Amino acid sequence: MSVDDTGSGADGDGRVDPEPAPDAADSGEDPLALRLEGLILGAERRYTPFQAARSAGVSMELASRFWRAMGFADIGQAKALTEADVLALRRLAGLVEAGLLSEAMAVQVARSTGQTTARLAEWQIDSFLEGLTEPPEPGMTRTEVTYPIVELLLPELQEFLVYVWRRQLAASAGRVVQAADDEEMVDRRLAVGFADLVGFTRLTRRMEEEELGELVEAFETTAADLVAARGGRLIKTLGDEVLYAADDAGTAAEIALLLVETMANDETMPELRVGIAFGTVTTRMGDVFGSTVNLASRLTSIAPRDAVLVDSALAEELIRTQDAPASEAVAAEEAAAAEKAGEDPPSYRFALQPMWQRPVRGLGVVEPWLLTRRGDENGRNDRS
Repeated sequence: MSVDDTGSGADGDGRVDPEPAPDAADSGEDPLALRLEGLILGAERRYTPFQAARSAGVSMELASRFWRAMGFADIGQAKALTEADVLALRRLAGLVEAGLLSEAMAVQVARSTGQTTARLAEWQIDSFLEGLTEPPEPGMTRTEVTYPIVELLLPELQEFLVYVWRRQLAASAGRVVQAADDEEMVDRRLAVGFADLVGFTRLTRRMEEEELGELVEAFETTAADLVAARGGRLIKTLGDEVLYAADDAGTAAEIALLLVETMANDETMPELRVGIAFGTVTTRMGDVFGSTVNLASRLTSIAPRDAVLVDSALAEELIRTQDAPASEAVAAEEAAAAEKAGEDPPSYRFALQPMWQRPVRGLGVVEPWLLTRRGDENGRNDRS
């Protein structure tokens, strides 16, 4: 929405006298599209951007920053905004005026919310509604069944969205208040893992688009379910790659091995490789940044097929928490000592095998460790 302080419709005290929305024929827009917009937004078009900003009591410049941050295109001074748009501006500006948020933080709130919900909305329309609005009878068009379907689904989807958001907010708030200090709220020690499908670029040249889409969806769905079920957090998906994080090394390691094992048991899936690093991570807008993330990515790129590589920091953490022995020789000594004392030997979940040190561009020399389950004699799950 362009910055234009020449709008009209304001009276002497700065309030706006809204005009009715233009007729569909006058605007040149599809009548059904306008009806759907009215149904979803719950209000008709009444304001130009200038009028909405004036009515909300904010400058046009700030209003434009908010709208662009939410992902909405500039529309000049078309009459396309509703009471809900005015209320949203007023709320954001009110948080700034009350000192609860800085202006920069309010813009960040708008951007993070806009980016997240834009992807959700695209998915719901492309995948969900597209299937539901197939014409039920010959001769009917999709447009004839879309409106009643949206009308029925809208309140249920809205309630479900708020429920999931509150659940996620509660979980995130719980993690923050358990942080050791204020710095740890932003810069935290996490285990970060990348899981990457091997040979995906070649697949894109061999498979039909629909098949490729189904494979990517199956991979992302399986990965998301495994990460969530084991207590990790899915940070993002990138088609052939997923990025996840966990608060402790053992959880991240378990997720990685489960991903490899699950994909190996699915004949339709390519081979998988996973890299995990442990260390300080900066979190911003739901994403993670820093050298730990970069190292996890590099480890993934050099990992053997259907295998997991971890950095020395994660290996040390697994040894410290007694999830893995320092070496198989140490494990054998402990088992012998326990047998002699008539006690049960230590029980380890994972095994670690040091690999050759190697230089990694931008990160210096790293020492990867091959992560496997205890008792896996091959050290990896090779496919036949």
